Amino acid sequence: MSSANTAVYDQSSAGPNPWLIAVAVMSSTFMEVLDTTVVNVSLPHIAGSLSATTDEATWTLTSYLVANAIILPMTGWLANNFGRKRLLISSVVGFTIASFFCGLAPSLPFLIFFRIVQGACGGGLQPLSQAILLEAFPPEKRGQAMAFWALGIVVAPMLGPVAGGWLTDNYSWRWVFYINIPIGIIAIILTYLFIFDPPYLRRKSLGIDYWGIGLLVLGIGSLQIMLDKGQEEDWFSSHFIVILAALTIIGITGLIIREIKTDHPIIDLSVLKYRTFAVGTGLMSIIGFVLYGSTVLLPLLMQIVLGYTATHAGVTNLPRGFASFLAMPFVGILTSKVDPRKLLGTGVFAVAIAMFELSRFSLNVGFWDFWWPLMLQGAALGLVFVPLTTVTNDPIPKERLGNATSIFNLMRNIGSSIGISLVETFQFRRQQVHINDLGKFVNSGNPVAQRWLAGLRGYFISRGDDPTTATHRAYGAIWGLVQRHAAMLSYNDSFMFLALMALVVFPFIFLMRRPKDGSGPAMAH
Repeated sequence: MSSANTAVYDQSSAGPNPWLIAVAVMSSTFMEVLDTTVVNVSLPHIAGSLSATTDEATWTLTSYLVANAIILPMTGWLANNFGRKRLLISSVVGFTIASFFCGLAPSLPFLIFFRIVQGACGGGLQPLSQAILLEAFPPEKRGQAMAFWALGIVVAPMLGPVAGGWLTDNYSWRWVFYINIPIGIIAIILTYLFIFDPPYLRRKSLGIDYWGIGLLVLGIGSLQIMLDKGQEEDWFSSHFIVILAALTIIGITGLIIREIKTDHPIIDLSVLKYRTFAVGTGLMSIIGFVLYGSTVLLPLLMQIVLGYTATHAGVTNLPRGFASFLAMPFVGILTSKVDPRKLLGTGVFAVAIAMFELSRFSLNVGFWDFWWPLMLQGAALGLVFVPLTTVTNDPIPKERLGNATSIFNLMRNIGSSIGISLVETFQFRRQQVHINDLGKFVNSGNPVAQRWLAGLRGYFISRGDDPTTATHRAYGAIWGLVQRHAAMLSYNDSFMFLALMALVVFPFIFLMRRPKDGSGPAMAH
């Protein structure tokens, strides 16, 4: 390492202002996290433009998530071998170039290929950014720094559908990718100017654990594809999903055994011997489950059941991001003054209340009915993420932060993927149950149903239909009403399930130790 790099390393006391470092790492990480959700609302447009079905177009999401999940846990090892600054700049450059080619894509295979490149380059941005920020700020200010950085990480997935819907509706789906280019250029410049490797992170060749890499690709890749395609393929009734499940078990089991025994592991699992870190990482998986589960449910509820446009649905979800934006700075300050575990417990309880409120809606729900639960959830996320990551990372030595942040982010990603897959399946299955339950009341023996049928039949006749056509249309209208009510009830059940999942976290908080100085390093979402 050069003397220049060593000289400016202690950035909390000398060298670049640490807040400039925070802006540098936040810009690249915000861009990467935004791309996990910004493409979702553009899928029908992508499919139509590239002569593909919507199901085929979903591989643009799956390919990105798989590549991202595979690279993420390797970040600590890559930083040790190639240097953190060099790896960060290379990742941002690769992500930006891949975004440009995604926007130019003339065909779906071309787009999927560069989405893989984009996901692979973006996989290391979150753990790298975390490790850099932890070193740039003194312990007493790390809570504030992480709160500022977490703004981008929490708000980006919520802004993704809004930005994607607006760009697609007003310009083209290609601008969903082009928008990354100016952000990427700014991130590259700031990283080059203000980021330096710490003296203890010396580039060294440790030997390559080829078996570890292979098992990581097999296990994590198969798991991510299985979770993403499970509902679409009807889970274990599909041979494809059964094969992926078997490969997941083989890959992950083999990876754990290999990484424990090898001298130079790709993923150093020994950091899990710190009880607080192990418990906190598990809790973050559940929090990711609840956050991303609700994030995917709400736009579906608004667009499919309530008939909102993509832009309208995105705007209705904005209160959550707005509340997080307001709450994060205050939580960052409180973290150094109050036991972070108390803030975490308050936040978890508030998340559960928000999910409970969302589970009480009917088809008459309006914008202001969504406003208060989403504001509460957004504020609660600030109370959860900053304290949780502060407590979780407190016992980890600085030289092992890169590896720890990789594992932490990997488990958050896996938790969010499981959450999305499970709540989609749960909502679909509950809708079938409610359709059967409600359908029992639509019969010739129910006078209320017969009055509805007669009224609708008369309405359609008054609009010019003959009696036979009017009868068929009346039955169709009643069936549609049954389906909408059943769908609404199934979403209510799903939010209640997420409320219970949030409460599962609560008892485990007491297994974590308070940071020794009350303001230990934070490892944000």
